[in-house]
Amino acid sequence: MATQRTSFTKLQRDRAKKAKAAAKRERRLERSAEARTASDDTGVETGVEESHEGPISAAELLHEIEVTHQRFEAKLMSYEEFEEKKAELLARLPID
Repeated sequence: MATQRTSFTKLQRDRAKKAKAAAKRERRLERSAEARTASDDTGVETGVEESHEGPISAAELLHEIEVTHQRFEAKLMSYEEFEEKKAELLARLPID
């Protein structure tokens, strides 16, 4: 028996999904770039601290986790980015 080939409509759907995902990714990158330039222009931090250097208190880390949650709820970051950032911040929490 011969295997059934993929139909043309399925190929079109797959291409449309890929194009939509690429457009979404591009919009997300543009928004994050605009947010960075806006924070640089105003001098106000809009995001979570990106530095991994130096000690940071548990209260500050919890605040950064809260800000990360707010950014995710405002749809400023994807679920994957949210989970990655949250895991990174939780790993930095000091355990006594």
